Amino acid sequence: MDWNHYRFVSVWELPGPPAAVYAILERADEYPRWWRQVREVTWVDAATRAARIRSVLPYDLVMTMRERRHDPRAGVLEAVISGDLEGWARWTVTSHGTGSRVVYEQEVEVRRRLMRLLAVPGRAAFRANHALMMRAGRRGLAARLEAV
Repeated sequence: MDWNHYRFVSVWELPGPPAAVYAILERADEYPRWWRQVREVTWVDAATRAARIRSVLPYDLVMTMRERRHDPRAGVLEAVISGDLEGWARWTVTSHGTGSRVVYEQEVEVRRRLMRLLAVPGRAAFRANHALMMRAGRRGLAARLEAV
């Protein structure tokens, strides 16, 4: 087992229609407005954003996200990630009842030196940190949808 490799899947059911959810998710530079753990997102170029993220644990993750797929019709946003984490992430937005289902998938390898050194003893804490961040993201996105 590679202790520095992570695969995450989060499923969110939200009250808004898929098009409205997708419209919010495709504007990554606005995430800090509704997702408190996403501290900063800046444009690098038309397809690339630099981000700084910090959840409960006392460290920032700094990464670059380069758009790989942007498909509103299929409800898919996918990016290649580099920096403290390397791999990919994907949002998939579909209709679910009167609202939407959002599936977030991420497969990454930790590149940050300290996290690699703490791979075995810190793994449970890193996974819990991610889960807390994703819960907060769901709440923030739901609130953003209600405000629109």
